[in-house]
Amino acid sequence: MKVLMVSPEYPPMKGGVGRYASNLVNALRSSGAEVKVVSSKEGGGDFDGISPSNERNSDVLLQIAASYEPDIVHLQFEPGLYGLVLDAADPSKSRTFVDDFYKKCKTPIATTFHSAYTFREWMGQATIVKREGRTGRFGMPARSAIRAWKCFLNYKAFHDINRDKLRLGAAGISFSNYMASLVGGGHVIYHGAEPALEVLPSKQDARKEFVLPRDKMIALALGFSTATKGWDLLGKVSMPEGWVLATNSSRSHYNKEAKAGSNTGIDLQLGFLAEEKLSMLLLACDAVLLPYKITSGSGVMFDALAHGLPFVASDLQFFREFADMGLGIVAKRNPESFARAIGELGRKYEKYSADVDLFKPKLKWSYVAREHIRLYNLVTKRQHKESHAA
Repeated sequence: MKVLMVSPEYPPMKGGVGRYASNLVNALRSSGAEVKVVSSKEGGGDFDGISPSNERNSDVLLQIAASYEPDIVHLQFEPGLYGLVLDAADPSKSRTFVDDFYKKCKTPIATTFHSAYTFREWMGQATIVKREGRTGRFGMPARSAIRAWKCFLNYKAFHDINRDKLRLGAAGISFSNYMASLVGGGHVIYHGAEPALEVLPSKQDARKEFVLPRDKMIALALGFSTATKGWDLLGKVSMPEGWVLATNSSRSHYNKEAKAGSNTGIDLQLGFLAEEKLSMLLLACDAVLLPYKITSGSGVMFDALAHGLPFVASDLQFFREFADMGLGIVAKRNPESFARAIGELGRKYEKYSADVDLFKPKLKWSYVAREHIRLYNLVTKRQHKESHAA
């Protein structure tokens, strides 16, 4: 099985899509697949030439696909990474710079969708995300108003872009049933995650690594310091007795947002963590806090679950799906509700921990790779039958 993996963002670039793609590629190769990667020039792919600013992304990918002749192309689809153009004057003209690739590529395309939003969350971006810079004499208010109006006009266009990729491709992949419903169908394969350490340390040994308290339950807030992650709430939460908050924030390669609000608790200030260091930190903690304002999904949640940590998260539909499995608790996004949820998690910790332990084998990269290869085989066999029938 020859796979052409497409992800403009790819290590050493810092970002969730690139990190996911890299781990999936490694797992696929370990499972026997031949995989080549197309990334931007800043990434470490086998081929490059695609980027958010390159209007010829489709031509580049068509040339690479024709040369490499893969059995399947697997594209990690975060629209902004391929040049998302939202035309407020005529939303029907909204597009990405890979639209022609989907129309012209003769090789079947599997698409993993990384972004899909309800109308409420989509509109929320206009007021939540504050970017650096000014808009004329009125500054930020004018910028926010213009952004809100454009978001309103382009909500359907954004979803049509996702749905077109599902329609034109051979298979769609989402990380949750909630996300699959937003893009219009496809297959659900959970975001892979697992400890990156060959020998797992004890919790106490892991805490020594970060000089964390040994006699407290530790709730960890972890990830990119974007406004949508809602970290401004954390400093207002009165941690229940026996609990302490630890935070570690970083920035992705493309993040241009103004820095998120300051937090209290233990600020580790470690920045973007290598896989081994990330595993060590997660193994040192007891739960993860996800006070997001909007989200399509959360790699941090999957990382936490893979290391045995239940979560407390904002009551968003994505998190609700996993809370319904007993893997964590969702709460209204206010300090009192989060404090109560953390307290409840502590009182029923053994139950939540046991449910997480039952779930986490589904996140192992070997399992995720097998699910992808199974889907690849279904797609290529179907195409083979269709070509013979034609």
